Amino acid sequence: MSEDSKKLSSLERVELAARNLGLEISIKRMEQSTRTAEEAAKAADCAVGQIVKSLVFVNADTHGLTLLLVSGAHNADTAYIAASYGIRLKRADIDRVRDETGFAIGGVGPIGHLVELPVFIDESLLAYDQVWCAAGRPDSIFACNPTLLAEKIAAKIIRIKAS
Repeated sequence: MSEDSKKLSSLERVELAARNLGLEISIKRMEQSTRTAEEAAKAADCAVGQIVKSLVFVNADTHGLTLLLVSGAHNADTAYIAASYGIRLKRADIDRVRDETGFAIGGVGPIGHLVELPVFIDESLLAYDQVWCAAGRPDSIFACNPTLLAEKIAAKIIRIKAS
């Protein structure tokens, strides 16, 4: 990300990233919180499974951050992911998440990060024509096609075992 784009607000970074990726999105600022999957589903009037939780972890082997895009209906089972894909993940410090992604927890989007992150997407999200993602703030979301999103951000599709 350029130095100029680092000066943008989180919403502006998401909009710019979408434009640069060729994703047509419209960010909706909600009166209520969209911090949790349940809150976001209520605000978007959709199923909880259509909410994309952007979860940031530390890769235990590389020590870099890794982004998991998980259905709101699931929790990431890190033991399952390690056993199935060889990706050992541990919780990321909230200050590190903010410093490296530019987003606070509850507003982390799938795009617009300050740094490039490896991305993995929950295969169950691809069953939907439209999903809703955080747009950089805990009161803002945008809709997109999950297959197109995965393609544009080069996300590796994995199975997320609900835990």
